[in-house]
Amino acid sequence: MKGRRILRQGLTLLLCVGLFAAFNGSMYLLLTGRLANNFSGATRAQMVDVGAYLPHEPDSDLPRIEAGLELTGELPVLDGAAALVPVYAAVIDNLYPEGSVTYVGGTFSDDNYYGENFAPDSKMQYRNTVRGYRAVVDGDCDILFCAAPSAEQKQYAADAGVELIYLPVGREAFVFFVNADNPVDDLTVEQVRGIYGGEYTNWAQVGGPNRIINPVTRLEGSGSQTMMEAFMKGQPMGGKSLFAVTGGSIGFSFRYYLAGMVDNPGVKMLALNGVYPDADNIRDGSYPVVAEFYAIYRADNANPNVPLILDWLLSAEGQSLIEACGYVGVQEK
Repeated sequence: MKGRRILRQGLTLLLCVGLFAAFNGSMYLLLTGRLANNFSGATRAQMVDVGAYLPHEPDSDLPRIEAGLELTGELPVLDGAAALVPVYAAVIDNLYPEGSVTYVGGTFSDDNYYGENFAPDSKMQYRNTVRGYRAVVDGDCDILFCAAPSAEQKQYAADAGVELIYLPVGREAFVFFVNADNPVDDLTVEQVRGIYGGEYTNWAQVGGPNRIINPVTRLEGSGSQTMMEAFMKGQPMGGKSLFAVTGGSIGFSFRYYLAGMVDNPGVKMLALNGVYPDADNIRDGSYPVVAEFYAIYRADNANPNVPLILDWLLSAEGQSLIEACGYVGVQEK
């Protein structure tokens, strides 16, 4: 009797071991094995370190030029998108007097990348696109540097009875990027639309390896997400497989934000229709997806320094600053 009980216990133990081994083996085949060769993680969005672009700080990554304009009096509050922090920070650095940018507690805190540590009286703020559009409509900032607004952001201004003026001051490429280990270097515009529309779900369908495609999107109302919706030209973005995370991602952003600010060596930008998104190809129009970015302000803004800044941004000096920040100007050289 005792021997049978020991035998049953032994068989039960062996069965448990076998089931555990089978489970682990299946998990390896379905998930771990795929992830071992995946190239997805580096395409996730990253925050910009605003602390690297603080005006009037000697170590800031901001270009300095000999500007012929020096502002005094009522200084406009500048705000904007993450991708354009270098532009409006450089405007303040070159045109505003020292002391116009202040921080809560007197120093910039590295643990807050969304800019709440700018003091309320600071002439530089960082609310990013979604909150920035609300700020310019509500009168909390004078000039917002952003890409084109979403339908919801336009509606917010209309509901408030506010007319916004959109002044193009620079151009930038809208880019698609993948992990550096992904062998795909070039896609057509239609292939990218097909990926985000759900037509292509495996990299092998567009000349790559046999890996599921994980098309990554961004926050609703962000500049890049609004641009992506415009890029799709009315085609809805399809759902994706539950296993997409085990494959290879594709993401989208603006060129300089990705290459100059985040500068992640683990990702690479793709050529579109055989054209790589560099400054020369933006300037000559050969890269197929180029967007203007804007200095946005309320039509009823009475601050006399606002038109001075706007005119200066379109001058040779202002355009040279935009180029020095890593973007492409709107004025012909």
